[in-house]
Amino acid sequence: MINYRKTSHSIYDIKYHIVWITKYRKPVMVGGIAKRLQEILRQICFQNEVQILTGHISKDHVHMLVSVPPHLSASKLVQYMKGSSSHKLQKEYKELNKQYWGRLLKQLYFLPVFTCSPVSGSMYSFSVIWS
Repeated sequence: MINYRKTSHSIYDIKYHIVWITKYRKPVMVGGIAKRLQEILRQICFQNEVQILTGHISKDHVHMLVSVPPHLSASKLVQYMKGSSSHKLQKEYKELNKQYWGRLLKQLYFLPVFTCSPVSGSMYSFSVIWS
């Protein structure tokens, strides 16, 4: 059975698989930087009522599968996560600020969106959003 989330006016199951990379694909998300990024992303998700179902921080990219409330768009969530994390990491780790000149994460992100029919469980639409 699917674990649906509820608000006062809706029952939903909205999940996004979000992937984004560092600028120039530089392998900088290691050690303390990766740990701090994980903390920042958890804090942002908590503030926006987003559940992190799974995630992985590699040296040069981030994968996250999240469950989001219906009032939060995918682009707004990515804006919060990338903008806040980039700003905070560059403020705390000066070596990143020197390498990236204000933008740690590339403006591009990948978000495959698919929906499943709750009756049959079969996939009936698939789209990919590049921004």
